[in-house]
Amino acid sequence: MTRFAEWRHCPRCAAALETGPWQHDGTDVLHCPVCGLVIYDNPAPTASALVMRDGLLLLTRRAREPFAGWWDLPGGFVEPLETPQHAVRRELLEETGLEVTVGALVGVFPDRYGEDAPSTLNLFYEATVAAGEQRAADDVSEIGWQPPGEIDPAQLAFACCREALATIVRKS
Repeated sequence: MTRFAEWRHCPRCAAALETGPWQHDGTDVLHCPVCGLVIYDNPAPTASALVMRDGLLLLTRRAREPFAGWWDLPGGFVEPLETPQHAVRRELLEETGLEVTVGALVGVFPDRYGEDAPSTLNLFYEATVAAGEQRAADDVSEIGWQPPGEIDPAQLAFACCREALATIVRKS
């Protein structure tokens, strides 16, 4: 089931939506037969950081649903026309008060933003603290630093975070 399964009318022209083969490739998609709008169920991009300092990985505790109270890797949704690297810098500053230098791409992992939620495409980057004063803010209630190999993956909110953690643990 797609996140648009309950949509009945076109958001552009208000005509009834249909699911069926679309003209360009014959794939079944939700579309408007009147104005031609195709509603793709594409994943939303996110960008997150694996911030290391003195052998410790930065973790943030989620203040909001989904997964309020769970540990997470800092990051968030990429805004329109924003690069993933800029999204990492913006999100880290908003959530932790830290300015970071974004390094290499660690990996790209598909996931969902909670149960029965939209799919996400999650980019994880290495990062280092460049400046700032650490403080939990925005949708973060607590900040913690732990050795990556000692983090219990079951305590991380999202599967993509567990995969990113496993990737850096394997490299070390």
